[in-house]
Amino acid sequence: MTAAYLRAALGDSIDVTLVESRRIKTIGVGEATFSTVRHFFDYLGLPETEWMPKCNATYKLGIRFENWRHKGHYFYHPFERLRVVDGFPLTDWWLQKKPSDRFDQDVFLMSAICDAERSPRYLDGRLFEQDFVEQREVSELERTTLAEQNTQFPYAYQFDASLLADFLTEYATERGARHIEDDVLEVVRDERGWISHLRTREHGDIAGDLFIDCTGFRGMLLNQALEEPFISYQDTLPNDSAVALRVPVDMEVKGLRPCTTATAQEAGWIWTIPLFGRIGTGYVYAGDYITPDEAERTLREFVGPEADELEANHIRMRVGRSRNSWVNNCVAIGLSSGFVEPLESTGIFFIQHGIEELVKHFPDATWDPRLRDAYNQAVANVMDGVREFLVLHYRCAARSDNAYWRDAKTRAIPDGLAARLEAWQAKLPTQETVFPHYHGFESYSYLSMLLGLGGLDLKPAGALALMDDTRVTKEFQLIKDQARELVQRLPSQYEYLAQMH
Repeated sequence: MTAAYLRAALGDSIDVTLVESRRIKTIGVGEATFSTVRHFFDYLGLPETEWMPKCNATYKLGIRFENWRHKGHYFYHPFERLRVVDGFPLTDWWLQKKPSDRFDQDVFLMSAICDAERSPRYLDGRLFEQDFVEQREVSELERTTLAEQNTQFPYAYQFDASLLADFLTEYATERGARHIEDDVLEVVRDERGWISHLRTREHGDIAGDLFIDCTGFRGMLLNQALEEPFISYQDTLPNDSAVALRVPVDMEVKGLRPCTTATAQEAGWIWTIPLFGRIGTGYVYAGDYITPDEAERTLREFVGPEADELEANHIRMRVGRSRNSWVNNCVAIGLSSGFVEPLESTGIFFIQHGIEELVKHFPDATWDPRLRDAYNQAVANVMDGVREFLVLHYRCAARSDNAYWRDAKTRAIPDGLAARLEAWQAKLPTQETVFPHYHGFESYSYLSMLLGLGGLDLKPAGALALMDDTRVTKEFQLIKDQARELVQRLPSQYEYLAQMH
């Protein structure tokens, strides 16, 4: 992703060399994203029809959370901003009127579309939102970054991460990036402590001005060679391991739900990510509560007979962030920079954010340290903010049927979150009262999780009891009508993607 983006952004003004070992495999399970990833593909000039079929990609309209409140319960956290009536979001109105026991079906369209396994696009390529929303004409491939996201795009993607890596390798090399397959034996530093060159097994010394560390949890350049400390989030997010399976499935028979599913378990949760032709699934768990063998057995039982004979991939996760992601002339991108477990599909978002911020803070010949400091602050803010949002998932889940879930209510939480949780019980979160720095999530995401998880006592704004509710009653009915109409008119996700293939 980094090599491809730098070539797209800076062209021939810089030389980009990617060095990777044939012997070291990628983790290859980062298969879900959230909706900001479209800016990455648009920036590279890649329409969906070009890259999606080659990566077995599917659409993701949100995340379905199962069993987080109690077994048998589910709700959606969709890519859909809340409608506002008379100055109050529909979540406030929902708490006041309680039209049903399913807030996500009452206030969002996406829940019905996901339940019905529909595509967000018609067979002619039109986006379903165009039926209801007057919006300015936007080119399909307008070059924008995360900072320009003024509207909520209704979907993200799920894809085979290994196939995407292959696709982007071809994209980058066709545009002039040099690709070297070799082993790095040594990271050599100069008298200032900056990296001067890499010593490789077959290609000798490879020099450069700026070195990007994409070596994953090992942090070979930043953490090992430059000895930059790593700040663990383990005290607040105890899940430290995962076991994953790739399950071949006939999607025409099974159907393709357009979302990632996170199913709560005894010591963590299981992801289910439907791709075109297989399901990616894995159990994210805390090693203090369950062994790797027990986790694998649980995952295989969850999947059923299709898991027989499949090889399991066990992963130890380093949850936290490097103190600084940019040190001297080295910038860490991806897992070497930091990782906050995959519950909200933020791994690829962190990569995208790191790359975009690097271009926006790109050094010139003076290597102004203020650019480095601003970059480090932006990256730290994003990861700290996501950590806080994920801690909320465990802290506010109503489930408390074993030690793991009971401990989640009393575990340490980041500075600031305790005060925010207290304030939200008097007044629901707004954009002004959530984590104050950019981290990819807006207040509607916090509202979705708090209402869905059910573990925090919430109440509507007091003014609503004194206001005329005629307009909001019509709005709730309009959402029902629009959802029913979309389910009838949209093709299934399988039908749409089969046509694309």
